[in-house]
Amino acid sequence: MHGAQPHKPVRTSLLRAALAFAVIVCGLALRWYGFPFGLPAFIVKYGGSLLWATMVFLMVGVLVPRLTRLPIAAIATAIAVVVEFSRLVHAPWLDAFRLTTAGALLLGRFFSLWNLMAHAVGIAFGVWLDRLVEMRSLVGWAKAP
Repeated sequence: MHGAQPHKPVRTSLLRAALAFAVIVCGLALRWYGFPFGLPAFIVKYGGSLLWATMVFLMVGVLVPRLTRLPIAAIATAIAVVVEFSRLVHAPWLDAFRLTTAGALLLGRFFSLWNLMAHAVGIAFGVWLDRLVEMRSLVGWAKAP
């Protein structure tokens, strides 16, 4: 069975990339359509932050597929903390970028300790989602002829 091992990181990266894409679509849909559909501001704001952190976890996993979930979660947490605290830095070029759609989605605009909590939940959700997909994937591969 060693012949199947080299392909596992590639398959893992592809699964995580597909999950990240789905999470990005859900996050954008929540941010763009949450208010028009009448969702509470709390859900739109912190749901977006939760999904952002989930996406960060998955993208770190895409980049380093050989790492286990715990180090991936630690790296994602470090990224989330750095990005959140970077909101306290107000350089003109950085503030100008934050005013763009990409800047608001990637970096956010305002510091919030509540965002750190949403990021922690989002990373935990990413760990759970990654594990769930891996388990289902393994079951599917085990059934294949």
